[in-house]
Amino acid sequence: MDLLNTLVDKGLRRELPTREEALAVLATSDDDLLDVVAAAGKVRRHWFGRRVKLNYLVNLKSGLCPEDCSYCSQRLGSTAGILKYTWLKPDEASKAAAAGLAGGAKRVCLVASGRGPTDRDVDRVSETIKAIKDQNESVEVCACLGLLSDGQAERLREAGADAYNHNLNTSEETYADITTTHTYADRVDTVRKAHAAGLSACSGLIAGMGESDEDLVDVVYSLRELDPDSVPVNFLIPVEGTPLAKEWNLTPQRCLRILAMVRFVCPDVEVRIAGGREVHLRSMQPLALNLANSIFLGDYLTTEGQAGQADLDMIADAGFEVEGAGEVTLPEHRASAGCGSHGAADGCGSHEDGGGCGSHGDGGVCGSHGDGGGVCGSVPAAPANEARTDLVAVRRRGAGTDLAPNA
Repeated sequence: MDLLNTLVDKGLRRELPTREEALAVLATSDDDLLDVVAAAGKVRRHWFGRRVKLNYLVNLKSGLCPEDCSYCSQRLGSTAGILKYTWLKPDEASKAAAAGLAGGAKRVCLVASGRGPTDRDVDRVSETIKAIKDQNESVEVCACLGLLSDGQAERLREAGADAYNHNLNTSEETYADITTTHTYADRVDTVRKAHAAGLSACSGLIAGMGESDEDLVDVVYSLRELDPDSVPVNFLIPVEGTPLAKEWNLTPQRCLRILAMVRFVCPDVEVRIAGGREVHLRSMQPLALNLANSIFLGDYLTTEGQAGQADLDMIADAGFEVEGAGEVTLPEHRASAGCGSHGAADGCGSHEDGGGCGSHGDGGVCGSHGDGGGVCGSVPAAPANEARTDLVAVRRRGAGTDLAPNA
């Protein structure tokens, strides 16, 4: 297919595809899907080999958020039966992080619900970062605390944070349809603050909220312009008790096409499969590793993921390997620039909750298999687009509980 050959060539050169080419990827047929995955896989392997970076979420403060993000189980007015607790103490957060690191995670994402941190909250998180790094000096720490005020990104950097996550989630044109208590511009401003402070910026999207192909392309092109080092791709988990609980719009094939489009537009960034992979990719999760080079290990913010060991087995069985602590994730031309120091003019491919770290929403879930977890996809198949509420379970273990975490 001429389109795919063109996109591979552009991806290897870090050249931006046209909007028409990006839209054409999303419009490909199921008959062409494996060709699309193979083409995007060439770009992924060129920049990242067969390495898979593991990330681990720690929900520092759960629920009771004053924001009204429609996708989020922690939102104002949510009736979802999630865990609700105030700030974890630094030693509690460090203990939770240690479980993920023992399971092979390289980065710990510290997330807290809320509009944004107070200065006292930044102090709390700074203490938590120190506690985690005292136990494991080589760990990467990404903070995700909502909208940042002036000077807060610099304080987090000084405390030892390596990255900051704040997702754009959807296109600027449709942002007000999912959230009214803050703006798209507020989110862009926070990503820029993280960049300016020398933090590695992490910003992504949520697919499956009823958006159009044009919306998806718009947000990915906006991300490329902002130039984050990592782009988490979340697939909406329609949690009961939220306004988007009935939005079951995704199929595994649709998810793969979205990941391929992101890879072509941002060829040399860390593309992370974030919330919703178990629910929407199901038995096709291993195929998605040909597109993304990063995943979350174990559970998410308020929902359960498949067993951590199942994640590790999936990576090995698919012929990939877990990225080691001593390995540099990003290609040399990006890593050598330093965390967050490359300018937006370069573009994320010109030289990089729903949920997951930063969206304050729900990640992928697969808790219906019991405490030991299980590989999503081992449950009976259902027709495309049918609600799979059997794959959605509220997290009841790990941070904020007395039960051992899933990692």
